[in-house]
Amino acid sequence: MVKEQGSGASIWSGIKILIASVLLIVMIRMFLLTPYKVEGLSMEPTLHDQEKILVTPVRWEASYRRGEIVVIKGDGYERYVKRVIGLPGDKIEVKGEDLYINDKKWNEAYLDGVSTDDFSATLVPEHCYFVMGDNRTVSMDSRNGLGFIEEERIIGKGKYVFYPFQDMREIQ
Repeated sequence: MVKEQGSGASIWSGIKILIASVLLIVMIRMFLLTPYKVEGLSMEPTLHDQEKILVTPVRWEASYRRGEIVVIKGDGYERYVKRVIGLPGDKIEVKGEDLYINDKKWNEAYLDGVSTDDFSATLVPEHCYFVMGDNRTVSMDSRNGLGFIEEERIIGKGKYVFYPFQDMREIQ
């Protein structure tokens, strides 16, 4: 003999599924991957305006390496997507449109021919990073507005572009 469930049991079952789904989404966003939208042209040609990326939260990253793309807290709700150029203690300089880190020329293959205006040597303070956008002519970054980025302002590291779907890829 089969006992029929009433509509109350069916509604309660649906509510439990909805609650479990919301909790799962919150847990994934807090602990694994968080989505962010790229706004503006400062990361061209690597990332494009309005693309959506997945970012690993800072708790999973002990430190950051040169060349990695990070999301940074700005004032209020502003978020910036930039590339880590200088680590704590590094000497950063651009001369003749070439980037020098600790007096050694740094190859920036990701720039795709975009030039960087010269700027004089600067030392990155402890517990800070020096960041720049890949589209150096339009990027507001450590050179011209964002300054050195304290470790606690870094939200996480960019991992994947997930939208638009036809452009899904790992971030390099």
